[in-house]
Amino acid sequence: MADRRCGERQWRGPTADPGESTVSLPPLVEPAAELTVDEIRRYSRHLIIPDVGVEGQKRLKNARVLCVGAGGLGSPALMYLAAAGVGTLGIIDFDTVDESNLQRQIIHGVSDVGRSKAESAAATIREINPLVHVEIHNTALDRENVKDIFSRYDLIVDGTDNFATRYMVNDAAVLLGKPYVWGSIYRFDGQASVFWAEHGPCYRCLYPEPPPPGMVPSCAEGGVLGVLCASIGSIQVNEAIKLLAGIGEPLVGRLMVYDALEMSYRKIKVRKDPNCALCGENPTVTDLLEDYEDFCGAVSEEAQEAVVDSTITALELKEWQDAGKDIFLVDVREPAEYEIVRIPGATLIPKGEILSGEALAKFPQDRQIVLHCKSGVRSAEALAALKAAGFKDSVHVQGGVLSWVKQVDPSLPAY
Repeated sequence: MADRRCGERQWRGPTADPGESTVSLPPLVEPAAELTVDEIRRYSRHLIIPDVGVEGQKRLKNARVLCVGAGGLGSPALMYLAAAGVGTLGIIDFDTVDESNLQRQIIHGVSDVGRSKAESAAATIREINPLVHVEIHNTALDRENVKDIFSRYDLIVDGTDNFATRYMVNDAAVLLGKPYVWGSIYRFDGQASVFWAEHGPCYRCLYPEPPPPGMVPSCAEGGVLGVLCASIGSIQVNEAIKLLAGIGEPLVGRLMVYDALEMSYRKIKVRKDPNCALCGENPTVTDLLEDYEDFCGAVSEEAQEAVVDSTITALELKEWQDAGKDIFLVDVREPAEYEIVRIPGATLIPKGEILSGEALAKFPQDRQIVLHCKSGVRSAEALAALKAAGFKDSVHVQGGVLSWVKQVDPSLPAY
Protein backbone atom coordinates (compact mmCIF):
# COMPACT_ATOMS: atom_id res chain seq x y z
CA MET A 1 0.00 0.00 0.00
CA ALA A 2 2.99 2.28 -0.36
CA ASP A 3 2.78 5.17 -2.79
CA ARG A 4 6.08 5.61 -4.65
CA ARG A 5 5.16 9.21 -5.36
CA CYS A 6 5.69 10.25 -1.77
CA GLY A 7 7.94 8.01 0.29
CA GLU A 8 5.91 7.42 3.42
CA ARG A 9 2.86 9.34 2.24
CA GLN A 10 0.61 6.31 1.91
CA TRP A 11 2.68 4.01 4.11
CA ARG A 12 0.45 4.36 7.14
CA GLY A 13 -0.46 2.18 10.02
CA PRO A 14 -4.06 1.22 10.74
CA THR A 15 -4.46 3.98 13.33
CA ALA A 16 -4.22 6.88 10.86
CA ASP A 17 -7.38 8.35 9.41
CA PRO A 18 -8.79 11.74 8.36
CA GLY A 19 -10.00 14.08 11.06
CA GLU A 20 -9.02 16.73 13.56
CA SER A 21 -7.33 16.20 16.90
CA THR A 22 -5.68 19.08 18.74
CA VAL A 23 -3.70 19.00 21.95
CA SER A 24 -2.69 22.03 23.99
CA LEU A 25 0.37 21.37 26.12
CA PRO A 26 2.18 23.25 28.89
CA PRO A 27 5.57 24.84 28.09
CA LEU A 28 8.33 22.29 27.70
CA VAL A 29 11.01 24.38 29.46
CA GLU A 30 11.20 26.89 32.26
CA PRO A 31 12.04 30.52 31.34
CA ALA A 32 15.53 31.92 31.67
CA ALA A 33 16.10 34.48 34.42
CA GLU A 34 16.25 37.47 32.09
CA LEU A 35 16.83 38.84 28.61
CA THR A 36 19.77 41.12 27.98
CA VAL A 37 19.43 44.46 26.21
CA ASP A 38 20.98 42.91 23.10
CA GLU A 39 18.49 40.06 23.20
CA ILE A 40 15.55 42.44 23.60
CA ARG A 41 16.72 44.34 20.52
CA ARG A 42 17.30 41.20 18.49
CA TYR A 43 14.02 39.46 19.37
CA SER A 44 11.78 42.53 19.48
CA ARG A 45 9.45 41.18 16.79
CA HIS A 46 8.83 38.11 18.93
CA LEU A 47 8.39 40.10 22.12
CA ILE A 48 5.53 42.17 20.75
CA ILE A 49 3.55 39.02 19.87
CA PRO A 50 1.22 38.51 22.86
CA ASP A 51 1.41 34.72 22.66
CA VAL A 52 5.22 34.78 22.80
CA GLY A 53 6.19 37.93 24.70
CA VAL A 54 9.11 38.20 27.09
CA GLU A 55 8.13 35.02 28.92
CA GLY A 56 8.07 32.94 25.75
CA GLN A 57 11.38 34.33 24.57
CA LYS A 58 12.95 33.50 27.92
CA ARG A 59 11.81 29.92 27.47
CA LEU A 60 13.41 29.78 24.03
CA LYS A 61 16.62 31.15 25.51
CA ASN A 62 16.61 28.42 28.16
CA ALA A 63 15.85 25.62 25.67
CA ARG A 64 18.20 22.93 24.45
CA VAL A 65 17.27 21.51 21.03
CA LEU A 66 19.06 18.78 19.08
CA CYS A 67 18.77 18.59 15.31
CA VAL A 68 19.48 15.13 13.92
CA GLY A 69 21.05 15.85 10.56
CA ALA A 70 22.35 19.04 8.98
CA GLY A 71 21.05 18.26 5.52
CA GLY A 72 17.90 19.18 3.61
CA LEU A 73 15.55 19.51 6.59
CA GLY A 74 18.26 20.29 9.12
CA SER A 75 19.45 23.31 7.14
CA PRO A 76 16.32 25.50 7.43
CA ALA A 77 15.49 24.06 10.84
CA LEU A 78 18.85 24.99 12.35
CA MET A 79 18.89 28.43 10.75
CA TYR A 80 15.43 29.39 11.98
CA LEU A 81 15.93 27.85 15.41
CA ALA A 82 19.05 29.97 15.73
CA ALA A 83 17.31 33.09 14.49
CA ALA A 84 14.44 32.47 16.92
CA GLY A 85 16.85 32.53 19.85
CA VAL A 86 16.91 28.92 21.02
CA GLY A 87 19.67 29.09 23.60
CA THR A 88 21.50 25.83 22.86
CA LEU A 89 21.48 24.02 19.54
CA GLY A 90 22.97 20.57 19.13
CA ILE A 91 23.93 19.28 15.70
CA ILE A 92 24.61 15.62 14.99
CA ASP A 93 25.91 14.71 11.55
CA PHE A 94 28.93 12.67 10.49
CA ASP A 95 28.73 13.45 6.77
CA THR A 96 30.70 15.98 4.72
CA VAL A 97 29.32 18.60 2.34
CA ASP A 98 29.02 17.43 -1.26
CA GLU A 99 28.34 19.59 -4.29
CA SER A 100 25.03 17.80 -4.86
CA ASN A 101 23.89 18.98 -1.40
CA LEU A 102 23.94 22.67 -2.35
CA GLN A 103 20.68 22.47 -4.33
CA ARG A 104 18.71 22.20 -1.08
CA GLN A 105 21.00 22.23 1.98
CA ILE A 106 21.17 25.99 2.22
CA ILE A 107 23.11 26.13 5.48
CA HIS A 108 26.20 25.15 3.45
CA GLY A 109 27.98 27.01 0.65
CA VAL A 110 30.48 26.34 -2.13
CA SER A 111 33.42 26.97 0.17
CA ASP A 112 32.13 24.26 2.52
CA VAL A 113 32.37 21.40 0.00
CA GLY A 114 34.39 18.63 1.64
CA ARG A 115 33.92 20.11 5.10
CA SER A 116 32.14 18.42 7.99
CA LYS A 117 28.42 19.24 7.77
CA ALA A 118 28.22 19.73 11.52
CA GLU A 119 31.12 22.18 11.49
CA SER A 120 29.77 23.99 8.44
CA ALA A 121 26.30 24.30 9.98
CA ALA A 122 27.75 25.56 13.26
CA ALA A 123 29.67 28.30 11.44
CA THR A 124 26.51 29.50 9.68
CA ILE A 125 24.56 29.48 12.93
CA ARG A 126 27.19 31.66 14.59
CA GLU A 127 26.86 34.14 11.73
CA ILE A 128 23.08 34.21 12.12
CA ASN A 129 23.06 34.51 15.89
CA PRO A 130 26.25 34.62 18.00
CA LEU A 131 24.08 34.52 21.14
CA VAL A 132 23.26 30.86 20.49
CA HIS A 133 25.50 28.19 22.01
CA VAL A 134 26.25 25.42 19.50
CA GLU A 135 27.17 21.86 20.47
CA ILE A 136 28.64 19.69 17.71
CA HIS A 137 28.30 15.92 17.59
CA ASN A 138 30.42 15.00 14.57
CA THR A 139 29.53 11.32 14.73
CA ALA A 140 27.07 8.79 13.42
CA LEU A 141 24.02 8.33 15.60
CA ASP A 142 23.89 4.71 16.73
CA ARG A 143 22.54 2.40 19.38
CA GLU A 144 25.53 3.05 21.64
CA ASN A 145 25.35 6.86 21.76
CA VAL A 146 21.76 7.87 20.97
CA LYS A 147 20.41 7.77 24.53
CA ASP A 148 23.37 9.67 25.95
CA ILE A 149 23.14 12.40 23.33
CA PHE A 150 19.35 12.74 23.46
CA SER A 151 19.35 12.96 27.26
CA ARG A 152 21.17 16.30 27.09
CA TYR A 153 18.35 18.05 25.22
CA ASP A 154 14.74 19.09 25.82
CA LEU A 155 13.51 18.51 22.28
CA ILE A 156 14.65 16.57 19.21
CA VAL A 157 14.14 17.77 15.63
CA ASP A 158 14.42 14.80 13.27
CA GLY A 159 15.88 15.64 9.87
CA THR A 160 17.01 12.13 8.95
CA ASP A 161 16.52 10.59 5.52
CA ASN A 162 16.41 6.84 6.13
CA PHE A 163 14.06 4.47 7.91
CA ALA A 164 16.66 2.83 10.15
CA THR A 165 17.60 6.13 11.81
CA ARG A 166 13.96 7.27 12.01
CA TYR A 167 12.96 4.22 13.98
CA MET A 168 15.99 4.57 16.24
CA VAL A 169 15.25 8.27 16.87
CA ASN A 170 11.64 7.41 17.72
CA ASP A 171 12.54 4.53 20.00
CA ALA A 172 15.17 6.50 21.90
CA ALA A 173 12.82 9.48 22.29
CA VAL A 174 10.02 7.29 23.66
CA LEU A 175 12.30 5.43 26.04
CA LEU A 176 13.68 8.75 27.36
CA GLY A 177 10.28 10.49 27.46
CA LYS A 178 11.40 13.13 24.96
CA PRO A 179 9.16 14.82 22.39
CA TYR A 180 10.44 15.12 18.85
CA VAL A 181 9.39 16.93 15.71
CA TRP A 182 9.51 14.76 12.62
CA GLY A 183 9.61 15.65 8.94
CA SER A 184 9.92 13.74 5.68
CA ILE A 185 10.35 14.89 2.07
CA TYR A 186 10.30 13.26 -1.36
CA ARG A 187 10.10 14.93 -4.76
CA PHE A 188 7.18 17.39 -4.37
CA ASP A 189 5.64 15.93 -1.23
CA GLY A 190 6.34 16.42 2.45
CA GLN A 191 5.05 15.36 5.84
CA ALA A 192 5.47 16.68 9.37
CA SER A 193 4.24 15.72 12.81
CA VAL A 194 5.06 15.81 16.52
CA PHE A 195 5.57 12.51 18.27
CA TRP A 196 5.42 12.44 22.06
CA ALA A 197 4.31 9.16 23.58
CA GLU A 198 3.40 10.82 26.88
CA HIS A 199 0.69 12.88 25.16
CA GLY A 200 -0.06 11.05 21.92
CA PRO A 201 1.20 8.57 19.34
CA CYS A 202 4.78 7.74 18.44
CA TYR A 203 6.20 7.09 14.98
CA ARG A 204 5.53 3.36 15.35
CA CYS A 205 1.83 4.10 15.92
CA LEU A 206 1.78 5.65 12.45
CA TYR A 207 4.20 3.23 10.77
CA PRO A 208 4.27 -0.02 12.80
CA GLU A 209 6.62 -1.66 10.32
CA PRO A 210 9.07 -0.25 7.77
CA PRO A 211 8.13 -0.69 4.10
CA PRO A 212 9.56 -3.68 2.25
CA PRO A 213 13.11 -3.11 0.93
CA GLY A 214 13.12 -1.21 -2.34
CA MET A 215 9.43 -0.27 -2.09
CA VAL A 216 10.03 3.38 -1.19
CA PRO A 217 12.84 5.10 -3.11
CA SER A 218 15.11 7.47 -1.24
CA CYS A 219 15.55 11.11 -2.20
CA ALA A 220 18.93 10.15 -3.67
CA GLU A 221 17.09 7.76 -6.01
CA GLY A 222 13.90 9.73 -6.66
CA GLY A 223 14.98 13.33 -6.10
CA VAL A 224 13.53 16.17 -4.08
CA LEU A 225 12.55 19.72 -4.95
CA GLY A 226 15.06 21.87 -3.09
CA VAL A 227 12.59 24.43 -1.76
CA LEU A 228 10.43 21.64 -0.29
CA CYS A 229 13.06 21.36 2.44
CA ALA A 230 12.31 24.92 3.52
CA SER A 231 8.56 24.29 3.52
CA ILE A 232 8.75 21.25 5.80
CA GLY A 233 11.76 22.45 7.81
CA SER A 234 9.97 25.67 8.70
CA ILE A 235 6.92 23.69 9.85
CA GLN A 236 9.22 21.68 12.11
CA VAL A 237 10.65 24.86 13.64
CA ASN A 238 7.17 26.29 14.11
CA GLU A 239 6.18 23.16 16.02
CA ALA A 240 9.37 23.25 18.08
CA ILE A 241 8.72 26.85 19.14
CA LYS A 242 5.14 26.03 20.11
CA LEU A 243 6.29 23.12 22.26
CA LEU A 244 9.08 25.04 23.95
CA ALA A 245 7.00 28.12 24.68
CA GLY A 246 3.74 26.30 25.40
CA ILE A 247 1.69 28.16 22.80
CA GLY A 248 -0.82 27.08 20.17
CA GLU A 249 -1.81 23.53 19.35
CA PRO A 250 1.15 21.40 18.24
CA LEU A 251 0.87 18.59 15.71
CA VAL A 252 0.57 15.91 18.39
CA GLY A 253 -1.80 13.28 17.02
CA ARG A 254 -1.90 14.94 13.62
CA LEU A 255 0.05 14.35 10.42
CA MET A 256 0.48 17.32 8.10
CA VAL A 257 0.77 16.32 4.44
CA TYR A 258 1.94 18.89 1.90
CA ASP A 259 1.75 18.63 -1.89
CA ALA A 260 3.86 21.33 -3.52
CA LEU A 261 2.55 20.66 -7.03
CA GLU A 262 -1.09 21.10 -6.00
CA MET A 263 -0.13 23.65 -3.33
CA SER A 264 -2.30 21.84 -0.81
CA TYR A 265 -2.06 20.96 2.85
CA ARG A 266 -4.14 18.33 4.56
CA LYS A 267 -4.15 16.95 8.08
CA ILE A 268 -4.61 13.32 9.04
CA LYS A 269 -5.59 12.28 12.54
CA VAL A 270 -3.18 9.79 14.09
CA ARG A 271 -4.41 7.92 17.14
CA LYS A 272 -2.18 6.32 19.72
CA ASP A 273 -2.14 2.61 18.92
CA PRO A 274 -2.92 0.50 22.02
CA ASN A 275 -1.13 -2.37 20.27
CA CYS A 276 1.99 -0.32 19.45
CA ALA A 277 5.10 -2.45 20.00
CA LEU A 278 6.81 0.43 21.82
CA CYS A 279 4.26 2.69 23.52
CA GLY A 280 1.18 0.45 23.56
CA GLU A 281 -0.47 -1.27 26.49
CA ASN A 282 1.73 -4.37 26.25
CA PRO A 283 4.97 -3.27 24.57
CA THR A 284 7.23 -5.88 23.04
CA VAL A 285 10.01 -3.37 22.29
CA THR A 286 11.38 -2.36 25.69
CA ASP A 287 14.83 -1.16 24.66
CA LEU A 288 16.70 -0.13 21.54
CA LEU A 289 16.91 -2.79 18.85
CA GLU A 290 20.22 -4.52 18.31
CA ASP A 291 20.34 -3.64 14.61
CA TYR A 292 18.04 -1.05 13.01
CA GLU A 293 19.51 -1.61 9.55
CA ASP A 294 18.52 -5.25 9.81
CA PHE A 295 15.06 -4.30 11.14
CA CYS A 296 14.43 -2.02 8.17
CA GLY A 297 16.08 -4.37 5.66
CA ALA A 298 18.06 -2.10 3.36
CA VAL A 299 18.12 -5.03 0.91
CA SER A 300 15.68 -7.94 0.86
CA GLU A 301 16.79 -11.44 1.78
CA GLU A 302 16.19 -12.52 -1.82
CA ALA A 303 18.50 -9.79 -3.08
CA GLN A 304 21.14 -10.67 -0.51
CA GLU A 305 21.09 -14.26 -1.68
CA ALA A 306 21.07 -13.29 -5.36
CA VAL A 307 24.27 -11.23 -5.21
CA VAL A 308 26.36 -14.02 -3.65
CA ASP A 309 28.96 -15.01 -6.27
CA SER A 310 27.07 -12.84 -8.78
CA THR A 311 28.69 -9.46 -8.15
CA ILE A 312 31.40 -7.74 -10.17
CA THR A 313 33.18 -4.43 -9.63
CA ALA A 314 33.15 -1.43 -11.96
CA LEU A 315 36.76 -2.20 -12.89
CA GLU A 316 35.84 -5.76 -13.80
CA LEU A 317 33.02 -4.46 -15.99
CA LYS A 318 35.52 -2.19 -17.75
CA GLU A 319 37.87 -5.14 -18.29
CA TRP A 320 35.02 -7.19 -19.75
CA GLN A 321 34.14 -4.36 -22.15
CA ASP A 322 37.76 -3.83 -23.21
CA ALA A 323 38.17 -7.56 -23.80
CA GLY A 324 35.07 -7.57 -26.02
CA LYS A 325 33.12 -9.98 -23.84
CA ASP A 326 29.61 -10.52 -25.18
CA ILE A 327 27.50 -8.96 -22.42
CA PHE A 328 24.08 -7.33 -22.22
CA LEU A 329 24.57 -4.33 -19.93
CA VAL A 330 21.33 -3.10 -18.36
CA ASP A 331 20.75 0.12 -16.43
CA VAL A 332 17.83 -0.44 -14.04
CA ARG A 333 17.49 3.19 -12.94
CA GLU A 334 14.77 5.63 -14.02
CA PRO A 335 14.86 7.57 -17.32
CA ALA A 336 15.62 10.91 -15.62
CA GLU A 337 18.70 9.39 -13.97
CA TYR A 338 19.79 7.82 -17.26
CA GLU A 339 19.76 11.27 -18.84
CA ILE A 340 22.14 12.62 -16.19
CA VAL A 341 24.91 10.04 -16.53
CA ARG A 342 25.23 6.54 -17.95
CA ILE A 343 27.78 3.78 -18.35
CA PRO A 344 28.69 3.44 -22.05
CA GLY A 345 26.86 0.62 -23.77
CA ALA A 346 24.08 0.30 -21.21
CA THR A 347 20.47 -0.29 -22.18
CA LEU A 348 17.83 1.33 -19.96
CA ILE A 349 15.28 -1.08 -18.48
CA PRO A 350 13.86 0.35 -15.21
CA LYS A 351 13.74 -1.98 -12.21
CA GLY A 352 9.94 -1.76 -11.97
CA GLU A 353 9.54 -3.31 -15.43
CA ILE A 354 11.82 -6.18 -14.44
CA LEU A 355 10.07 -6.87 -11.13
CA SER A 356 6.65 -6.84 -12.81
CA GLY A 357 7.85 -9.23 -15.51
CA GLU A 358 6.92 -6.76 -18.23
CA ALA A 359 10.49 -6.49 -19.56
CA LEU A 360 11.67 -10.08 -19.25
CA ALA A 361 11.22 -10.68 -23.00
CA LYS A 362 13.87 -8.02 -23.67
CA PHE A 363 16.61 -10.10 -22.07
CA PRO A 364 18.60 -12.43 -24.34
CA GLN A 365 19.13 -16.05 -23.34
CA ASP A 366 22.53 -16.37 -25.03
CA ARG A 367 24.45 -13.40 -23.55
CA GLN A 368 25.90 -12.57 -20.14
CA ILE A 369 23.49 -10.16 -18.43
CA VAL A 370 25.07 -7.42 -16.31
CA LEU A 371 22.81 -5.14 -14.26
CA HIS A 372 23.66 -1.85 -12.60
CA CYS A 373 21.91 1.07 -10.90
CA LYS A 374 23.20 4.09 -9.01
CA SER A 375 24.71 2.37 -5.97
CA GLY A 376 23.91 -1.34 -6.24
CA VAL A 377 20.71 -1.66 -4.19
CA ARG A 378 18.17 -1.59 -7.01
CA SER A 379 20.29 -3.75 -9.28
CA ALA A 380 20.47 -6.38 -6.51
CA GLU A 381 16.66 -6.43 -6.31
CA ALA A 382 16.42 -6.71 -10.11
CA LEU A 383 19.04 -9.46 -10.10
CA ALA A 384 16.94 -11.52 -7.70
CA ALA A 385 13.94 -11.19 -10.03
CA LEU A 386 15.97 -12.18 -13.08
CA LYS A 387 17.42 -15.24 -11.38
CA ALA A 388 13.95 -16.27 -10.29
CA ALA A 389 12.88 -15.98 -13.95
CA GLY A 390 15.62 -18.36 -15.06
CA PHE A 391 18.53 -16.04 -15.90
CA LYS A 392 20.84 -17.81 -13.47
CA ASP A 393 24.15 -16.45 -14.84
CA SER A 394 23.21 -12.79 -14.43
CA VAL A 395 25.44 -10.52 -12.34
CA HIS A 396 25.28 -6.96 -11.04
CA VAL A 397 27.84 -4.19 -10.57
CA GLN A 398 28.76 -3.42 -6.98
CA GLY A 399 28.44 0.32 -6.32
CA GLY A 400 26.77 0.97 -9.69
CA VAL A 401 27.26 4.24 -11.52
CA LEU A 402 28.89 5.84 -8.48
CA SER A 403 31.67 3.24 -8.53
CA TRP A 404 32.07 3.61 -12.30
CA VAL A 405 32.55 7.36 -11.94
CA LYS A 406 34.95 6.94 -9.03
CA GLN A 407 37.02 4.04 -10.38
CA VAL A 408 36.76 4.23 -14.17
CA ASP A 409 35.76 7.65 -15.48
CA PRO A 410 35.94 10.55 -12.95
CA SER A 411 35.07 13.00 -15.73
CA LEU A 412 31.44 11.89 -15.50
CA PRO A 413 29.12 13.60 -13.01
CA ALA A 414 28.23 11.81 -9.77
CA TYR A 415 24.72 12.76 -8.66
